[in-house]
Amino acid sequence: MPTNNQILLSEIVTRNFADNPQYSTEDSYFEFFSAQQVLKKYDLSDEEIEQHLTGSGSDGGCDGIFFFADGELIHEDDDDTKFKQDVKLTLCIIQAKNTYSFKEQVFDKWKTVSANLLSLEKSCDEYKDRYTEAVRQAFAFFKDTYIHLIHKRAKLQIEYKYVSKGADIHQNVNAQADELKALVKGMFPNPSVTVDVSFIGADQLMEMIESPPKEEFYLKLAESPINPAPQQVYVSLVKLPEYYKFITDESGELIKHIFESNVRDYQGHITVNKEIQDSLEHYGGEDFWWLNNGITILAESAQFVTVKELRISHPEIVNGLQTSNEIYNYFVSHPNMLESENRCLLVRVIVPETDDSRDKIIFATNSQTAIPKASLRATDSIHRQIELFFRPRDLYYDRRKNYYRNQGKKSTQIVSVSFLAQCLMSIILQRPDFARARPSTLLTDDDAYNTLYNPKQNLATFYAAAFIGKKVDSFLRSCGQYTTTDKSDILFYVVYVLCARILGKEEIMSEDLASINLNEISTEQIANSSQWVFSIYKEMGGTDKIAKGPLLIAKIKELMHAPSTPE
Repeated sequence: MPTNNQILLSEIVTRNFADNPQYSTEDSYFEFFSAQQVLKKYDLSDEEIEQHLTGSGSDGGCDGIFFFADGELIHEDDDDTKFKQDVKLTLCIIQAKNTYSFKEQVFDKWKTVSANLLSLEKSCDEYKDRYTEAVRQAFAFFKDTYIHLIHKRAKLQIEYKYVSKGADIHQNVNAQADELKALVKGMFPNPSVTVDVSFIGADQLMEMIESPPKEEFYLKLAESPINPAPQQVYVSLVKLPEYYKFITDESGELIKHIFESNVRDYQGHITVNKEIQDSLEHYGGEDFWWLNNGITILAESAQFVTVKELRISHPEIVNGLQTSNEIYNYFVSHPNMLESENRCLLVRVIVPETDDSRDKIIFATNSQTAIPKASLRATDSIHRQIELFFRPRDLYYDRRKNYYRNQGKKSTQIVSVSFLAQCLMSIILQRPDFARARPSTLLTDDDAYNTLYNPKQNLATFYAAAFIGKKVDSFLRSCGQYTTTDKSDILFYVVYVLCARILGKEEIMSEDLASINLNEISTEQIANSSQWVFSIYKEMGGTDKIAKGPLLIAKIKELMHAPSTPE
């Protein structure tokens, strides 16, 4: 007999699957759902989760492979400079089974795939006939990155997470888990590597489901704040232990989503951070806030609980990431200081009256030091206009990561900043190869950015690109004809080809894109364009390398000229 939690979980999964038609089967949706719950602390977007799902035939028991550095998802096109000394790497391998039990067979697959693909002396290409490209590529990327970062004293945690709707774990299954840990630890015997196996069943999943992202925060103040009424602005000193409690959860982990709007990644052991660290470690009689610029927090609302405590709704720490991380590291290293530390930090809490005001504050508070070019793009007025244009048309432009997901909007309706950029790059610049190869750095090129996001651009252009991109994406995932890798490789090529066919031209201008009658785009048109692109992609080798290189788009354009090109 199923337990109450198993019954409830099954109902939730079935209902959610019905609301997500882009998944062809409930089992494939369960893979996404499981990763979403298990990785909740990393605050990944749905798009980021989907990009790292690898489940299909010949996956070696790996439905999802996620690689993190200091809690941040690593992308293939990440700049090496973002990794600091003593970086903490986490390789998370997920197997999700939409069943009511935990089976030994999963561990048989895991032991084999680990022995084959985690071995640093073996090339993943040796196993082309055994594992999918997505799985091989994920392990190869992990190994290359780990070897590259070993000189930075990288610490590695390898996590295997077995997710099902099960309740009990048989002793034989536990024994298999112990064997897996022993096998992998034997491959990485150095003390800087740890291996963990977790079972996540119905009870654990229900607990995760019922723990949404924290939205209400409480901040205890050292003194009554300065409150220059009528604006909702509060300036006060906060004792360092109280700020540490504000930015961490019950398990002592840093709450990442409250830093989402901060445009600088934590830079590790750069000069300014060493200075912050030194001022924390070596007390010379000066209070901490004398030596530090402090923290700026934006919020949807802020109210007094007492004269020395604020209740802050949906806080966003938009300046002070470096300081916050050093304070966090300080107390992690010196937990005994949580009771005795009396130094203070200057904190500003601001409730912006408008989105325009919010964006100006983010830009101003992050313009004093060198910043990656792409980091401040979402504060440009054109992106705010895009967001406002999309809303009444049932698309939601996610300038603030996961803002609309947390409001209950469906993933099929949410358009990330990077996804829109990829669609525009593919259609207007005819560079689907670039869109596929560099998803996290598309906005760094000033010339491309200024072309695509001209402030005088018809907003219908952006909507058309996003609408078509989401429609193609949903089709590729729901039709059941393409693997996860195939979908990722051909998506932006199909977007370009579909637009070119509708318009009857290869060189697509912004005004051309805006003129497309979106209501007349048929499933048949998408299917035909998808099959045509896929056949060329397969003929040329059907690999990730082909999709990321210039040859596929060149071949597509060549065949478009041929009179026999199917319409």
